[in-house]
Amino acid sequence: MLPTQASADTPLATPTGEPSLPLELLELELSLDGFAGGAEAFATAVRASADRLGGDFLFELPASGLAEDCQRIAALRVPKGEDGALKVVFALLDAEGAAIRVENPDERTADLKRFAEAFVDVLQRI
Repeated sequence: MLPTQASADTPLATPTGEPSLPLELLELELSLDGFAGGAEAFATAVRASADRLGGDFLFELPASGLAEDCQRIAALRVPKGEDGALKVVFALLDAEGAAIRVENPDERTADLKRFAEAFVDVLQRI
């Protein structure tokens, strides 16, 4: 009889598709889970979630092609890592107005990220 490998010795499978979300994005996404308020309630829901995480709601606007399958986009700053430094992330309302996803800035939203950072700089000077 051949020896069998114990389950504790079996390596866990790791997904090879999408990279896992950083903890701060996962927390934000979980706090927005179950949203079903439509475009009218989007800013309110995102602002409340950012507040719960100790972050800041910066602004929201029509997505205007900045992200696929999305009608509105909100810029937020959320704590990152143990030092609590704030970083810009985006909350996106899907095209049906039924769900919100959270994303890090990428090449498509790089200009919007720079605008959000400039917006913060202006607010800090006031």
